[in-house]
Amino acid sequence: MSDLDSSLRADLDQLRKEGRFRPLVVLESPQDAEVVIGGRRLINLSSNNYLGLNTHPRLKEAAIEAVRSWGAGSGAVRTIAGTQSIHEELEARLAEFKGTAAALTLQSGYAANLAVLGGVLAEADAVVSDSLNHASIIDGIRLTKAGRYLFPHRDMDGLQQRLEEARRDGRRRVLVVTDGVFSMDGDIAPLPEIVERAEAFGASVMVDDAHASGVLGRQGRGSVDHFGLEGRVAIQVGTLSKAVGVLGGYVAGSQELRDTLIHLGRPFLFSTSHPPAVVAACLAALEVMQSEPERQRQLWENARHFKAGLTSLGFDCGRSETPITPVIVGEARHAMELSDELRRRGVFAQGIGFPTVARDQGRVRTIVTSSHTREQLDAALEAFADSARALGLELRPKTQAATEA
Repeated sequence: MSDLDSSLRADLDQLRKEGRFRPLVVLESPQDAEVVIGGRRLINLSSNNYLGLNTHPRLKEAAIEAVRSWGAGSGAVRTIAGTQSIHEELEARLAEFKGTAAALTLQSGYAANLAVLGGVLAEADAVVSDSLNHASIIDGIRLTKAGRYLFPHRDMDGLQQRLEEARRDGRRRVLVVTDGVFSMDGDIAPLPEIVERAEAFGASVMVDDAHASGVLGRQGRGSVDHFGLEGRVAIQVGTLSKAVGVLGGYVAGSQELRDTLIHLGRPFLFSTSHPPAVVAACLAALEVMQSEPERQRQLWENARHFKAGLTSLGFDCGRSETPITPVIVGEARHAMELSDELRRRGVFAQGIGFPTVARDQGRVRTIVTSSHTREQLDAALEAFADSARALGLELRPKTQAATEA
């Protein structure tokens, strides 16, 4: 064994000791309300497939037809090989959907955040970021030379203090960055207040709507539409791999922003564009989101029912306001134990621990979708209750109905 492998093994052994080592779970079925793992069918509460679109017939047919018409791949990066018209069509549709002048697609939501923060901000600028923003935002901030100003989660007084500091430091561009819906807790950013504070200091706002697209706003347009802030948020980042049901990320904003990212966004410049089948499926998904609004309504009905059930059983669901509903149990090993117990009882819901969340905030994160039936959700609630009893978890039953934000 090499010195490197020996060192890596020691690190892995520490993860095992802390109960944080988890092998990949292999699915033997499509991502749906139920999945097959090890030959068993389980209720799936781990997928971001909010609207059940990844198995929608229109998306599958669009992908198949695109392969026939356009081929399997796109050839190279768009600045070298040229950009196919189908990519331009998707970006025009995304801009229309998000209410912006332009949009640009990238390989993932992660890449989109890296492209914006690395391409828009320079050493003379500042980024003001919520402390619980997604890892892709944190990594994007690490890659920029801009000044970094962190404010406590959803703390508007803290945001104002950081804005004041950035202006005192003489920063040129000041960009306030927040998740629209926070991926581990399911709470919603106070976007109107953020925008107001930013405007008072001549700062711009960027929102990552990865978990808000398809969930909030008219026909799933996201947090900006949800709060009626069209024209007041400079940059909207999103993903095509969650509610849209396919793959990729996008940035929506001004034409100037799009042109800047084409020339300076390194993930765009140095990565091959989406295969045509992916693009066609995303186009079909946008059509379905607008023509089948009942999917979004069903998502919220399911979320309210499941959240109320967990709360009445006595589980700690934190500050969740959306279909992301954490079941917080403390140490990471306890979260993994609960996840394992749930799987034995027919529910696939992954445990999450440090460093994704704080050390004392280990949890099983659940996400219901529009595809879940009431029977499946009730069976999952029963599994949670039985698992808690089996593990001796202390619960505090109460009544609290979930309401749509």
